[in-house]
Amino acid sequence: MLFDSYTIKQVTFKNRIVMSPMCMYASDDTGEVKDWHHIHYATRAVGQVGLIIVEATAVTAQGRISPQDLGIWHDDHIEGLQRVVDSVHGQGSHIGIQLAHAGRKAVLETPIIAPSAIPFSETFKTPDEATLQQIQETITAFADAAHRAKQAGFDVIEIHGAHGYLINEFLSPLINLRNDEYGGDRDGRFRFLQEVVIAVKQRWDGPLFVRISAHEYVDGGLTPEDHVYFAGKLKELGVDLIDASSGGTFPVVPKTYPGYQVPFAEEIRTKANIPTGAVGFITEPEQAEEILQSGRADLIFLGRVLLREPYWVRTAASRLHTELKPPVPYTRGW
Repeated sequence: MLFDSYTIKQVTFKNRIVMSPMCMYASDDTGEVKDWHHIHYATRAVGQVGLIIVEATAVTAQGRISPQDLGIWHDDHIEGLQRVVDSVHGQGSHIGIQLAHAGRKAVLETPIIAPSAIPFSETFKTPDEATLQQIQETITAFADAAHRAKQAGFDVIEIHGAHGYLINEFLSPLINLRNDEYGGDRDGRFRFLQEVVIAVKQRWDGPLFVRISAHEYVDGGLTPEDHVYFAGKLKELGVDLIDASSGGTFPVVPKTYPGYQVPFAEEIRTKANIPTGAVGFITEPEQAEEILQSGRADLIFLGRVLLREPYWVRTAASRLHTELKPPVPYTRGW
């Protein structure tokens, strides 16, 4: 199944292997694409990854995780991103982009915002509590970014709602202490993400993923049960797939082991009846195949293993006794 095609809306991926979005911190204060990005993403397309998702790309300059993040907050960013898209398409792979806002985890000199004025840790800056105007401006920024992604030719958009960044902060009852319509109960805390999805879908009609942190690993924090609820609402809004990660909301390191997040993808897939992507210490082809064969997820998101092994897909095909067609220039080597 790892080498079966998979279709969402009108987009068909040639296999179930996805390169997970991973920050490269290789840009500069402009947020523009650099030579590194062209080499990095095109190499994985040559390696036959079915879907490549570009790293967290900031929808506002204030929403960068660091000053070295990619940006999509200005029309000037479209040309560089389009060149990356064209390179990946030229090698027969599909490409997505993760739209992000760092919230209280932004490491910038400028003021930063969050749902409430609570810092991530003692070493992080205290954010300003977002005003209603700033919330609306940020929702608009996500929609504008989606339009730019469409202009650049991306096949998929993933909204970053995980790892303690802005959307995740609004969802969390331990970070979002607001008393207005964007706080309070689960529905109130979900409202920001809901309005982001609605705004994005007004400008984007392609496959739409949302990455979530299915567990916060702290008492009173979000659990998989909460995210089954949120996933059901996201499905009603037209989201196509939940990318089920975890952690990052607080400076807590969970116990990790191969496939430690796969049960989250399975629970959300089963209980919310929505396709999911499994991610987190999935490194072996047989492990990836088992996840798919047992119905625990629909797509396999690979992160650091693809940094170590850009041609992991070729290894997987060999070990799973599947014929993989090489790029023509590499025929004599593969």
